[in-house]
Amino acid sequence: MPPDVETPLRPGWRLQWRAATLVTGNGIGMAFPYPLQPGPLAQRITFWAPVALFFYFFVMLAITTLRKIDLHPVNYFFLAASFFAFHLLFAYLVDRIPIGAAFAICSSVTMFLTVSYLRLVVGWRFAAVENGLAQLVYLILFSYALFNEGSSGLTITIGAIVTLFAIMQLTGRIRWSEHLAEAGA
Repeated sequence: MPPDVETPLRPGWRLQWRAATLVTGNGIGMAFPYPLQPGPLAQRITFWAPVALFFYFFVMLAITTLRKIDLHPVNYFFLAASFFAFHLLFAYLVDRIPIGAAFAICSSVTMFLTVSYLRLVVGWRFAAVENGLAQLVYLILFSYALFNEGSSGLTITIGAIVTLFAIMQLTGRIRWSEHLAEAGA
């Protein structure tokens, strides 16, 4: 039940409820803000890692198809390993250093792994631009969305819908049966 009167103070608020009698079947209580806990955050980010990896691979597959870049399944294995290096390192760092620093270090490490690897496989431009953007969005920003438990589901859902729209528009003119026949699938 929201308060009847909200008065801003320095710092904080004064909240007042005015009710002569109150009968309700609902429990009455207050939820206070609490600091972000590293353990549950690392668990939540790790739990959602396969979904983030799916989006990342989905986008990478579309980009490589459009650009006619041949990435072998072994290349995707190494990309997945560097993707999960973020989660493994974060799980161990987050209890030892501040959450923001751990997140920045893990983001830098995973970006370094993938960009330095893909520059050898495909070249600098693809490694830094297409892969870099995909990894930024589908690993780093996806994981960052999980920092706010209250709106992370909506944020990820909107991101998924925008991704689907973009990929559908980009690949709409591909004749998949012809494309896959050329690829030998």
